[in-house]
Order: sequence, then structure tokens, then C-alpha cells
Amino acid sequence: MRTTHFFMSITNILALTFILLACSKSKDSPILATENLYDIQQEPQVTEEKRAKYNYLALGDSYTVGQNVDASESFPAQLENLLEKNLNAKINTDMVAATGWRTDNLYDGIKSSSLEAVYDFVTLLIGVNNQYQGQPFSQYEEEFPLLLERALKFTGNDPSKVIVISIPDYGYTPFGENGGMQAISKDIDTYNAFAESTASLKNVAYVNITDISRQGLDQPELVADDGLHPSGKAYKMFVDRIAPFIVSALKD
Repeated sequence: MRTTHFFMSITNILALTFILLACSKSKDSPILATENLYDIQQEPQVTEEKRAKYNYLALGDSYTVGQNVDASESFPAQLENLLEKNLNAKINTDMVAATGWRTDNLYDGIKSSSLEAVYDFVTLLIGVNNQYQGQPFSQYEEEFPLLLERALKFTGNDPSKVIVISIPDYGYTPFGENGGMQAISKDIDTYNAFAESTASLKNVAYVNITDISRQGLDQPELVADDGLHPSGKAYKMFVDRIAPFIVSALKD
């Protein structure tokens, strides 16, 4: 009986040992799995896809600054935003512009500014203050071509990357309506005709947005609160016309 009891005890001990080993093994497995999962979660996350970067130079006056609208509503800011979305790119914008600037002021502003050597695209919109301040038209005829030459140099003399924008017609605003709308419009047409012909000679795109500004009296929402400058909505309409030319140039 003692012998039988002895062998039964050994058998029980061996069985118990086997069970403990099996349990120990089953407990180890989840720990290893958890450690592997932890290691995977600690791996660096995938970085954001690198986007193309373009440098943009906006040259002009109050229409480029976005006088009397929020900075984000100016046409250069809206153009930057639109291009970043459509091209999945980063646009770095520089601006040489100020309210009240004529062609000579812009030329001096360019000379005194620290600018990048080469830009991927440049917009040029200038001349309304030459007209408004009663400067002789001959000044514009002399200085606008010089400004266009400077704009071209900023792109490495690539005419496909320069956009000349027509001058808005402030005659179709509450301010202009009371200041001789017909005479203003006639002058603006003269300035724009010269700008367009000069751009054509240099194979530079000319974008007409003047007709949009001439809806200002019928659509007051296109005029800023000052009754003179375009609103953010009007600038968006400008951008919708300008952007395709730039997208085409950058994709070539």
C-alpha cells in the first residue's frame, strides 16, 4: 500500500509539474505579443509628404495690398491659398506694394527691397494712381515697360511666369460715380490698352479683370466698405482668372 501510494504521489507530482509548465508557457506568450505590439506602436510615424515649394512676387499698389479688406482677402493671399490647394504645394509670397503708389514709387520700392534672385511667378498691377493723381500719361508709357522688365528678371526672363493684371475701374464705385465716372473709365481704358500691348510685345500674359470691377454699382458686394476699392469677393473673382495662367506655367 505504501508503494502504491508512493507511485501515485510521483505521478501526481509529474502531472502537476506538467500543468504548471504548460500554464507558464501560455502566460509567457501574451507577454511577448504585447511587447511586440508596443514596439510597433513606438515606431516613428510616417512624415507628411513633401510638397513642392514656389516663390511668388506680387508687385503693385493698393489693389495688390488689398486696401480696406482683411489681409487674407487680398488677391495675392487668395491666390496663394488657391494654388497651395490645387498644386499641393507651399507658396512663399513676397510683396512690394503700397497704397497710393504710382509706377515711379513701385520702381523705387523694388530697388530698395531685399528680394529673392529668382521667383517662380510674378504678378504686376500698377497705374491707377498715375491716373488718379493726374500724372501725364507719358510717365506711364516710360515707366511701365521698365517695371515689366524688372518683373521678367525676377523669373530669369521667363515670360510664361509673369502675369500683367489690368487696372480695375474705380469709376464704377460710389466714390468714382460722384467723381466723373465716364472720364475715369476712358482713362483706365487707355492705361490698360498700353499695358496689354506692352505685355504682348514681351509674350507676357495679360489678364483682364476690369470688367469685374465695372459690376461694382450693380453688385455693391464687389466694393469694399470704403466705397472705392474691391471687396474680398471681387478679389476672389480676380484670382479665378489669374490662377489658370500660373498653374499652366508651373506645370510646364
